[in-house]
Amino acid sequence: MIISLVLFFWIIFEFKLFMGYLGKKDAIILLEDGTIFHGKAVGKGGTATGEICFNTGTTGYQEVFTDPSYFGQLMVTTNAHIGNYGINNEEVESDGIKISGLVCRNFSFTHSRVDSHGNLKDWFEKHNIVAISDVDTRALVAYIRDHGAMNAIISTEVNNIDGLKKQLTLVPSMEGLE
Repeated sequence: MIISLVLFFWIIFEFKLFMGYLGKKDAIILLEDGTIFHGKAVGKGGTATGEICFNTGTTGYQEVFTDPSYFGQLMVTTNAHIGNYGINNEEVESDGIKISGLVCRNFSFTHSRVDSHGNLKDWFEKHNIVAISDVDTRALVAYIRDHGAMNAIISTEVNNIDGLKKQLTLVPSMEGLE
């Protein structure tokens, strides 16, 4: 009986996870050279542009997102989990979020840190930051490393590729800037 109950609740839990995944909006990363990576929207849908870059840190995502050196860039994180310890108002590098958007593998909608001031999804929505998860970030980072820095666009407008390509041509290059 106990095993049946455990199995029942496990199936319900897995079903809810699966349905949560299906309920997310589709999203894409369109690189300047026309390459497309697919993912799912985190919270707020929309479009963000900038030079695509990556960070390999295993902790400190909030500090990365508020670091002025990443101003206007689309950040790809290589850490397996983003959002799992929430946000803390004392752990910022500047007066606000500096990245223009986030691309990650696994986005945690809940957090476990006792002294957090909220979750990352709500913080991004408050600041109108577009984020995409469920992306093969290993493949994306390898592509960036092999092909160099370039502008990109992340968007939930997955049925408007031509319009996104046109919008991407209007994004100024960051080449030569520091």
